[in-house]
Amino acid sequence: MSQMTQRAVGRDGPARIVNWLAEGALAACLGVAAVAMLVLVLWIASPHPHGGPDEALRIAAGVWLLAHGVALVRAETLGGGTAPMGVTPILLTALPLFLLYRVARAADGRAWRIVLWLGAGYLLVAVGAALFTVGGPLRVAPLSATLVMPAVTAATVGAGVWSARGRPLPADGTLRLPAALPERRLFDAVRAGLAAAGALCAVGALLVAGSLVWHWHVAAEDYTQLTAAWSGRMAVLALCLALAPNAAVWGAAYGLGPGFTLGAGSAVGPLAADGLPQLPHFPLLAAVPAEGPAGSYAWGFAAAVPLAGGLVAGRFTARAAVPVLGDRHGSESAARTSGASALAGCCCGLAMALLAAFAGGPLGTGALAEFGPTWWLTGAAAAGWTAAVAVPGALVARWWRLREPHPLLAVAIGARRARARAATRLVSGRRKLAAARRRVLGGGGRRRAAAKTAPADDWHSTGTRHSRWAALKKASGGLVPSLDTADRPLTPDRDGGPEAVPP
Repeated sequence: MSQMTQRAVGRDGPARIVNWLAEGALAACLGVAAVAMLVLVLWIASPHPHGGPDEALRIAAGVWLLAHGVALVRAETLGGGTAPMGVTPILLTALPLFLLYRVARAADGRAWRIVLWLGAGYLLVAVGAALFTVGGPLRVAPLSATLVMPAVTAATVGAGVWSARGRPLPADGTLRLPAALPERRLFDAVRAGLAAAGALCAVGALLVAGSLVWHWHVAAEDYTQLTAAWSGRMAVLALCLALAPNAAVWGAAYGLGPGFTLGAGSAVGPLAADGLPQLPHFPLLAAVPAEGPAGSYAWGFAAAVPLAGGLVAGRFTARAAVPVLGDRHGSESAARTSGASALAGCCCGLAMALLAAFAGGPLGTGALAEFGPTWWLTGAAAAGWTAAVAVPGALVARWWRLREPHPLLAVAIGARRARARAATRLVSGRRKLAAARRRVLGGGGRRRAAAKTAPADDWHSTGTRHSRWAALKKASGGLVPSLDTADRPLTPDRDGGPEAVPP
């Protein structure tokens, strides 16, 4: 026992803590280096670079922090003051968080120690990057960095550690939830809610892509008017790719009803677009509908967003409620299935609120203080629409999965029975054909059948037996007696051995 304790202490000792700190710092440095390389390539390729390489590196550090959701502050504006910038490119967020997730997944040790020390190493580099941005064109907002950066780091490291341990679920009673809501049902609802949020964003991305295709001439004109240099166009293309997930979230918010704003008190929704300001020439903004009431086709396309989210949530909930097709054993009741569907809608609302908070934010002061979807309106609409569609959808899917036999199984069973009936008819037909042949052949057939069985009767005749016995006696060298002696009954002699009785 003492050896195991010493080994455990050695594993989580100072050397292991230093290792965790170094791994967290390495993950952060790799993320900063990747962003810095991209920024430096664009700065070098620019025909009119602004500032020196030190300023480009400060911008790279600020962009890396912005990828974690930290708000930045622009030091130079047209009015001479500062302006916040809080729109996070979601695609850019995937790179640093993926690096941190992989490092946390490969770490070995106690979970809470990994979260603590690995996150501490990551945050040390973040503090250095925040201090490095001082004096650059993009500085870090201290309050945002203090609140957002530790939360994002802890959540990412925790997800990596949980995934490394096989994504275990807590046993019933561990979280002290109500009796009507066990841990398994809660995690099934969370899984369904996340799937529904993914479906909402996917259909929102389709809406944006369709609008861009419809207004492709406007998007192409905006793209060419921004800059004539190929380096500038590559920078615009990279920015559009980084903001593509943001556009998907905006499309989902548009389909859910709350829509989004483009500043100056404007509102863009599925019913109408009102108060649109003079938009800058940017390709993604070509997807914004024109000002005025929307047509019926826009309502139909927008309705696909909540419908897709609700159907996906209902399907996941029904599969969790009825694990085996056509088997009521272990399945959930209709009331519990409805409750799980409503809970999945709430989880979808929380996920969409978080995504909307990342996808939108301020781009300045005054009219640009709000840009993008409002997070709480988007979350509330996602929760309501998803639950409203998921509850009846889950009940219908549950009824479909509980049918006895299940329609898919019934089709398979029917096909098997049809094949069995066809085989039975084939055998019966062959038997009838053989009987008819025997009736047509008559006695000749019976005589031929008797002739075929005649050689089997000759095997037991006396002559055949004598011939076989003679051959056996010859092959044995005299050990086998003659046939007439072998046919005599055996009686014991005086010595106790068998003796043939003469006939």
